[in-house]
Amino acid sequence: MTKPPKPKPLLEDADKPVRSRPRKPRNPAQPNLLLDPMPDRIDPCLALLKPKPPKGPQWAFEVKWDGYRLSVHVEPTGIRILTRGGHDWTDRFPAIKLAAMWLPVGSAILDGEAVVLDEKGRSDFGLLQQSLGGRGGKKSSSDAIFMAFDLLYFDGHDLRNSELDMRRHLLEDLVPAGEQGDIRLSEEIEADGDQMLASACEHGLEGIIAKRRDALYRSGRLGDWVKIKCIQSDSFVIVGYERSTVARAGIGRLLLAARKGKELVYVGGVGTGFNERNAYELREMLDGLITSTPAATVDRKRAIFVKPKLIAEIEYRAWTDDGKLRHASYKGLREVQDNAAVYEIV
Repeated sequence: MTKPPKPKPLLEDADKPVRSRPRKPRNPAQPNLLLDPMPDRIDPCLALLKPKPPKGPQWAFEVKWDGYRLSVHVEPTGIRILTRGGHDWTDRFPAIKLAAMWLPVGSAILDGEAVVLDEKGRSDFGLLQQSLGGRGGKKSSSDAIFMAFDLLYFDGHDLRNSELDMRRHLLEDLVPAGEQGDIRLSEEIEADGDQMLASACEHGLEGIIAKRRDALYRSGRLGDWVKIKCIQSDSFVIVGYERSTVARAGIGRLLLAARKGKELVYVGGVGTGFNERNAYELREMLDGLITSTPAATVDRKRAIFVKPKLIAEIEYRAWTDDGKLRHASYKGLREVQDNAAVYEIV
């Protein structure tokens, strides 16, 4: 009769410590597995504005999200959430931070956008600003979610020299499509660019993004990514305002400027899009910046000039023949830390 195997110490005596076998010394001739150092920060790849979607199978399409560009760093020491300008906003997005802690990865850098969705599932920049307490506010947003659209570093490997298709494949393993947590996948949509743009505009979205499938990740606005908008939306410097006796907080119009080289050029005003809360906050900030020296030449007799410190996100339909915004609407103020690019006149 065969004897039963001798029980292991763990099963025989629960109080006895479990010990592994002594580790053999490493053979110096055995090669090391090379790992890439984790970047402290990566300047983002930015989308180039185009009037029409590009054609061809080499382009992948996504929804254009309207929020704050962020990178989420999953590091051995914890989570860091950085703005486009490199400012640490980890504490301002606690729900995103918690979701990042649960990602099944040791180290990673995710590229994406923090957004707040409206009741129809569309990203709304104004709602995001309100959730953060307005420009210059210090509130933490529990409503913001992170739409991840790229993976730049993954478990010891820098992916910037990998093609977009490879990076997306790894990202989809990390953040599966269809999940509804605080970190979600910005999904690629299989469609012709013109059809997708028409559908995005019909549903009230800001626009679409097209990305070259074979492109490496390159920082800056180099044309690997292209944005096509349903409604134009850009950032302009507030150089003054006009008072009103009937408008909220007494702001009749904000006076706006774009950059032309090193100078600011007046591009018209905006008098709609304010709500009661942001109008009073804005008026308080403007009154603290009043100056007698205009930052741009403005042909408005009742203009009150302010130092060019505030950057507004403005929605508009077109430009007039004399270089002014048409049908402009105020969306909110950009944070300094967001490093928003002011519209440049070429």
